[in-house]
Amino acid sequence: MSKEQLAFLKKKKKNKIIIILSQLVLTLSFLLLWQLLTDHKIINPFIFSSPKKIAETIFSLYQNYDLITHILTTVFETVLAFTLGISLGFIIAVLLYEIPLLQKILDPFLTMLNSLPKVALGPIIIIWCGANTKSIIVMALLINLIISIITIYNGFLNTDNYKIKLLKSFKATKFQILSKVVIPESFKTIIASFKINISLSLIGCISGEFLVSRKGIGYLIIYGTQIFNLNIVMSGIIILILISFILYECIDKLEKYLLKKISG
Repeated sequence: MSKEQLAFLKKKKKNKIIIILSQLVLTLSFLLLWQLLTDHKIINPFIFSSPKKIAETIFSLYQNYDLITHILTTVFETVLAFTLGISLGFIIAVLLYEIPLLQKILDPFLTMLNSLPKVALGPIIIIWCGANTKSIIVMALLINLIISIITIYNGFLNTDNYKIKLLKSFKATKFQILSKVVIPESFKTIIASFKINISLSLIGCISGEFLVSRKGIGYLIIYGTQIFNLNIVMSGIIILILISFILYECIDKLEKYLLKKISG
């Protein structure tokens, strides 16, 4: 390995360490400032809680409210909604790409569904699917599916036309063009849509849990609101942030692995 390569790798590693340390310092500074403001009653600790109270509440939830079950419930629902959203989004995007007439017919409906506040459909979903996990998954799908379709479809549209024309000149079939050019060319866009989808899936599941669930972090937040215990509400929000971060990191690692496998 040359000196330039070693210097580049060293600089890259140094930058990564600086980024991680900066993120830790910012997080700890925020938590410390928050705690100091509540200790000195500059902000109302009853309304805003405090890091110390949140830590105590999370420990209490773990001991008395089966916190792990609530976390696993939300994660399971999110992963299931994510898998269904990506799979259905990919299939529908392929159909729209292969059948331009279908895309023109469905385009205004997709736009309307995308702009519609999904929570407004909550009562109808509960009547159709019942007050159970099905309603939560349907709610999450309504939120993540349209975005997945649009993102993947636009990736297909950005395929290099010269490559498509080249395959057509060799009498390639539609399936061959799709499988050999369009999908491989859009692979980065498809994987990038994973990150959007996982976030929207979590949002959808929490929205569903607000309406019907007896388990999950969304249920804990609503329960805390009903008994006016802001410590439970804030603890639920902090746990959601951690879940969101972990899921995002998992998708990020998957993206890097798949891109490395494709390029290598």
